[in-house]
Amino acid sequence: MTLNSVLITGASSGMGRALACALARPGRRLWLGGRNAQRLEATARHCADRGAHVTTTLGDVTDRRAMNDWVRGTERLDLVLACAGVTGGTHLPRPGLDPYEPAAQVHRIVETDLGGVLNTVLPALDVMRGQPRGADGVRGRICAISSVAGLVSFPGTPAYSAAKAAVDRFMVATGGNTRRAGILLSSVVCGFVNTPMVARNSFPMPGLSDVDTACRRILRGLARDERRIVFPRWLVLGSRMMDLLPIRVAETYYTRQPSGAPGTMPETDLT
Repeated sequence: MTLNSVLITGASSGMGRALACALARPGRRLWLGGRNAQRLEATARHCADRGAHVTTTLGDVTDRRAMNDWVRGTERLDLVLACAGVTGGTHLPRPGLDPYEPAAQVHRIVETDLGGVLNTVLPALDVMRGQPRGADGVRGRICAISSVAGLVSFPGTPAYSAAKAAVDRFMVATGGNTRRAGILLSSVVCGFVNTPMVARNSFPMPGLSDVDTACRRILRGLARDERRIVFPRWLVLGSRMMDLLPIRVAETYYTRQPSGAPGTMPETDLT
């Protein structure tokens, strides 16, 4: 893969930061975006110490106009990694009451996890369409982080599951069209990755991966031109099987599991 110019959202933390650090090397241009100025600068310093030329942009992926200006202002992009995201589960006011998901949280998750991906991917597609093909026939690559949660209708995280399902379907389906133009799209369907976003979950997280392992799997999948990059495979396969069950059967199982039970996930960052 030719990766002279790479843009990454969510680079101030989690997978975005880990991928930025993994890709940093002499001669490579990194365009890093994030919402936390202090953490974003820390990522930038680490990448610069490894020889990369780094430009940072502080902002929120939900700002469509700002994202459009930023992405188009890069002039050329070999790889775009849409990593920015938030999560959140159902709340439980007190024992005996029905769990619910606050409207503000639903909007924030969908606007960030789905809208933020579109605000990144759509201008990136326009930039790449105007680029010449490389020796391998590729104009550029775009990768978005989805989740195994997008494969199931999980009562514990309705908005998150819906947003991630939409991301996966959009990336995989659109990739069938853009491939003809030499633009390769990938969706990362992963389980739990040990990042700050999940660190405060107060329940067992089956198949928890460390960020370095996750980075290696993602970069290997991109090098192989995989449309859908999945890990751990057993968790993804199990989730697909669960989604084939009758809804009430699946819900009976989900609601009896400690993973993602109401009140076990931290409050969504609504700022």
